[in-house]
Amino acid sequence: MKNKHLIPFLLLPFFVAPTAQAEINLVGIGQVSGTYQDMATKTAAQLENGVAGNLLGGVGSGLAYAGGNTFLAIPDRGPNATAYNPAVDDTASYITRFQTFSLSLAPNPGYDSLVVGSLPYIVSPFLTDTTLLSSKTRLAYGVNGAPQLNREEKFYFSGRSDNFDATKPSTNPQDGRLDPEGIRVSNDGKSVFITDEYGPYVYQFDRNSGKRLKAFTLPAYYAITQLNSVGATEISGNTSGRIANKGMEGLAITPNGTTLVGMMQQNLIQDKKKFLRIISIDIATGLTHEYAYQLTDGTSVSDILAINDHEFLVDERDGSGLGNGDAAVVKKLYKIDLTGATDISGVTALTTANLGSITLVQKHEFLNVLASLNANGITADNIPAKLEGVAFGPDLVIKGVNKHTLFIANDNDFLPSVGGINNPNQFFVFSIDESDLNSFGPQQIVQSTHNDD
Repeated sequence: MKNKHLIPFLLLPFFVAPTAQAEINLVGIGQVSGTYQDMATKTAAQLENGVAGNLLGGVGSGLAYAGGNTFLAIPDRGPNATAYNPAVDDTASYITRFQTFSLSLAPNPGYDSLVVGSLPYIVSPFLTDTTLLSSKTRLAYGVNGAPQLNREEKFYFSGRSDNFDATKPSTNPQDGRLDPEGIRVSNDGKSVFITDEYGPYVYQFDRNSGKRLKAFTLPAYYAITQLNSVGATEISGNTSGRIANKGMEGLAITPNGTTLVGMMQQNLIQDKKKFLRIISIDIATGLTHEYAYQLTDGTSVSDILAINDHEFLVDERDGSGLGNGDAAVVKKLYKIDLTGATDISGVTALTTANLGSITLVQKHEFLNVLASLNANGITADNIPAKLEGVAFGPDLVIKGVNKHTLFIANDNDFLPSVGGINNPNQFFVFSIDESDLNSFGPQQIVQSTHNDD
């Protein structure tokens, strides 16, 4: 094990029905400065855009619980906010990775329930490891797009948008480009599952080494066939498949560890707007099932989290807030149920004509995150635009009552500040009464230690 690196913290038919719930309370906030570097020091050299290759950022793109106080946090394709080459959408040869954090909760001795913004727990993030993602077999890269750290039987995935084979569809598993967005841990603690936006891909990696173990095959109509390193050109050149930079954003794993459930950020190109696909994947066989989900008031979905084998929480949001230079409007979690929803496997397009015969996923509002943060003194312009990672954590006993915890993290786009305002990675922790998740079957994960070589 590597030494821990301390990071300072700061304090049926579709319908939406109201529900009676016990209180879901914000109990703590942890922050990680966007100026820190991660533990992959061998990647610290400057990228093409002049940014350090191991800048610690974007870690809320996906968040997974790994038992105890351990969480895995995944950044996306790397820092691309610095303009340097529009031909690759300013993406760089950032090696994709996941970060291992200890996120501990401790009672706040200064807590005052009468003071708005005073929270009962202190959240302390510790970065304990950084694991780089790689393939044993050679990957397709663009001109000068191969990471310099590549060696025999170790070819790293990268955020460069031109790292693909143009002769094959976008779901080609040998493409070197990877834009991770969802992450979950296997029940034995030895593997991590990751979804991305470029393919979309769903991959299984060895948690210890970061080497890819398996690529899951998705239906052909999720792929685009006219690939381009510029997202806008890619969108204009395809009539079906995922929208550029709007691929498979969320990932859940059922508590028994047998099934992955991925969710698209937005509709496929050929599907009616606001109708998103949920796809379940049997890990052992690769067998898939699909369901249709309709956006309510958000513009996209960022994550999906399993409550049991048929109920999930879905993170639906807009793109406004801290980091975007405006005020957040929609940040909500919806509780959904796949029971009774039509299996749309093989339906290549969701259209006005066929949606009338499809039973959509049932949903109702579970938590208005924006309203909760507002009530705790956080103004809409200070709520992160990209609240993208959602995970359950360890239970808490509050005033003698057992509570579940829910962690929500943001992607800060590797920008330490925006317009002179600090833009850290943040972890918002909520307590949930057991009665609100009375069918909750928590995933039981064997804790595993690991090192990136």
